[in-house]
Amino acid sequence: MKSRMIAGALALALMSPLAGAKPIAFAKGKTVMAELGAGTMNEFQAFYAPTYWFSTGVGWTELSSADGNRHRTFTYVRANLLAHRWNLPGAQANVFVWGGLGRATANELASPELAREAGAQFDFETRRVYVSAKADLFESDHLSHRIDTLQLGWAPYAHDYDTLATWFVVQGRTYTGDIQAGVEKALLVRFFKGGTWVEAGATTEGHLQAMVMFNF
Repeated sequence: MKSRMIAGALALALMSPLAGAKPIAFAKGKTVMAELGAGTMNEFQAFYAPTYWFSTGVGWTELSSADGNRHRTFTYVRANLLAHRWNLPGAQANVFVWGGLGRATANELASPELAREAGAQFDFETRRVYVSAKADLFESDHLSHRIDTLQLGWAPYAHDYDTLATWFVVQGRTYTGDIQAGVEKALLVRFFKGGTWVEAGATTEGHLQAMVMFNF
C-alpha cells in the first residue's frame, strides 16, 4: 500500500506542472505560453526556471474594453516564486507569487509609463479534479487593472504524463479599470500530452478563448 501511495505521488508530481498553467514547470525548464482571451485580453509569456521554486522571464499583456474605448498594453520582466507546495497522497497544491517591472501604454496616454506587475496563484489538483484561483495586478501612474481568474476542472479519466489528458474547465474572470463589467464566464476543453498543452472554448457571450503552452 505504501509503495502504491509513493508511486501515485511521483506520478502526480510528473503530471501536475501541466494540469494547470503555472509560472514554473520544473527545474531547468522553459515555459512559453500564449493566450487569446475572448477579445478582452491577449497575453504572451516566456520563463526559464533554474530551480523548481524560481523562474524569471518576460511577458506582454494587452487589454481592450468591451466598448472599444480603452486599449492598454503592458510589457514587463518578472520573477516567479513557488512560495509553498503541499505533496499529498494522490493530490498536490501550490502557492505561487510574482512581481515585475516594465512599460505601460494606453490610447489616452501621451507617452509610455513605468509599469508594475504583481500577482499570486493558488491551485489544487488530483488526477481528476483541478481548482485554481489567480489574481494579476498591472499598474502605472495613471493606470490600474486587476484580473482575477477562477478555474474549476474535471478530467473524465486519469492520465499519465506521456498519455493524452483531457480536461473540461469552467472559468470565471473579472477585470477592473473599466475593461469589462461583471464576470466573464467561459467553458473550455483542455488537452495536453508531455510538455504540450492546447486549450480552446468560448465565453457564454460566444467569444473565442484559446491558449497554447509548451514546457521543455
